[in-house]
Amino acid sequence: MINSQEGDENQDINSQETEKSKNDIAWERLFDEYNILDEINKNGKFEITSSQINQIRESRLMAKFDHSANLPKIFKAHNLSILPISRNKYIIGYFDAYFKVSYQDIQTIPVSFPQSIESIDYTNLYSESIALNCAFNAGIINALFNEICFYTLSGRMSTGSFSFNIKNKISERFYELSVSSSQCEIDAGFENDDFLLIIESKIYQVDDFLIRQLYYPYRLWKSKMKKEVVPILMTYSSSKNLFSFFIYRFEDDFNFNSIKLVEQKNFRIYPEEISSQDVSEIFINTQIKKDPPNIAFPQANDFNKIVDLLSLLVDASLTKDEISENYEFDIRQAGYYSDSARYLGLVEKINNRREVTIKLTEEGEAILCYGYRQKILCLISKILEHEVFYKVFEITLDEGCLPDKDRICSLMSHLNLKPKVIVRRAGTVSAWIKWILSQTD
Repeated sequence: MINSQEGDENQDINSQETEKSKNDIAWERLFDEYNILDEINKNGKFEITSSQINQIRESRLMAKFDHSANLPKIFKAHNLSILPISRNKYIIGYFDAYFKVSYQDIQTIPVSFPQSIESIDYTNLYSESIALNCAFNAGIINALFNEICFYTLSGRMSTGSFSFNIKNKISERFYELSVSSSQCEIDAGFENDDFLLIIESKIYQVDDFLIRQLYYPYRLWKSKMKKEVVPILMTYSSSKNLFSFFIYRFEDDFNFNSIKLVEQKNFRIYPEEISSQDVSEIFINTQIKKDPPNIAFPQANDFNKIVDLLSLLVDASLTKDEISENYEFDIRQAGYYSDSARYLGLVEKINNRREVTIKLTEEGEAILCYGYRQKILCLISKILEHEVFYKVFEITLDEGCLPDKDRICSLMSHLNLKPKVIVRRAGTVSAWIKWILSQTD
């Protein structure tokens, strides 16, 4: 039974709703200092230099927003985005800069991995470069176009000079922008007889991505070679053991927003099936434990994102700011998802002198070292150790369907939470049980 945490929990939720990241605070200062909103309202855009940004905080931390969720609050509030236009200059405007990603339920292509390779553990891929190397050595890159590919490009390079049009999110008209020797980074480039494949990679599933990450390299290499340049987004989900490749094309080279999806392809190395019997055995053998004191009941519906967060913490502990700046979490989500992982005993907060960091517990580290099947079964066990989740799963097994939200709320009555809070938390319970069931699909 959760005791006096109700007041602390509600206070924590309220603070998360109003919490600002370091980037939020720094950009608000810059907007005030340079009257950026007034300038944009007057001229449609505003240019700012790296040195101006650096006076408040390092520009490398202040201008890299791979997903719309990463944008500072003041950008979100006014439909603004930022793009680099030279090595030391950025432009802010109502740019339609992000492209939504939708994962289609398509057939997954099974692939093998060379048994002679020992330096890559295909069951534990927790960095973008290793995931890409794994995909290449498993033959996945060759399978995209059924041609042998050579690994030819990676790293940072100058964009050269070019101009392009980009849509204004407010007016639907187009800006004309010019780029001169800005910097772009290519995660990997693969060349075959017909194409140059430029790949942007993420080790988590995404809701959207910054088009610039594909467009700037595309324009650079389109100007250098006769072969067709193919922009591709690759995501690897450790929660699904799944490589997803989104093959795009730009229908108009001079139009930033002309990106279109051509095809999605999914691959899985040595698929490991999880059966209903496996999950039933986990349920039978699970011992219910008391909920941890002073940790809020979870409010984080997408369990895949919890697995993604755990994966991000494999190599280093991170602050909430670092999570929200570098991955597809805003500062509030970083709090919710890290607290949910704490509730499961998989991460812990470390109070340093300057700030709080989040790191894997010993148990979390051990689970992340397992192969896919064992890792997922352990995570299911960690969920079912908690009474509410155990009871809801038990009802689901007995009755063949998930109980409705009202019934879940009644099972949570002992938590001493306010009715509105219970309803939100019941949504998380339902979502996590659905995640467990989906592992056997």
